[in-house]
Amino acid sequence: MKLSPLTSVFGLILNISPLSNDCCSQMISLQTGNGIVNIVISKDTYVVDCTRLRAGMRIHAFYDSNAPVPLIFPPQYRAEVVAVATSGEQVTITHFDRDLVASNGSLKLNLDNRTVIVTQNGQRYDCNPGGNTLMVFYRTTTRSIPPQTTPRKIIVFC
Repeated sequence: MKLSPLTSVFGLILNISPLSNDCCSQMISLQTGNGIVNIVISKDTYVVDCTRLRAGMRIHAFYDSNAPVPLIFPPQYRAEVVAVATSGEQVTITHFDRDLVASNGSLKLNLDNRTVIVTQNGQRYDCNPGGNTLMVFYRTTTRSIPPQTTPRKIIVFC
């Protein structure tokens, strides 16, 4: 799975249908703030916590922004990672340095004892998560530069 650069789309699942030529893949129609977007979920798509996706769920779908896409409407992207969204929660995937600052300077992480840190397969991660690509689940940030947050959960892509 290629994790960089990933772009996200957030929306409400309207419909899930199988792809006619691939029994292991599905097409999700997603209602976003900018209209309908179709997301392809393949056997290689990482779905956080192996959640079974259903119509009515709000999700963050991350796709490779450098991958070719068909020139059709509505737009169609192949998801690399999908996370179900909880109310008011933000999700990002990016590389963080040893000081837990995002490579693009968009976020600084402050960890506390309530922050859940796990690997992709759900195992506890006991080391400093810095220096890795991280999927970060958080709610609020400070107005500082960079914005700071104490995340609820971090998934480390080793």
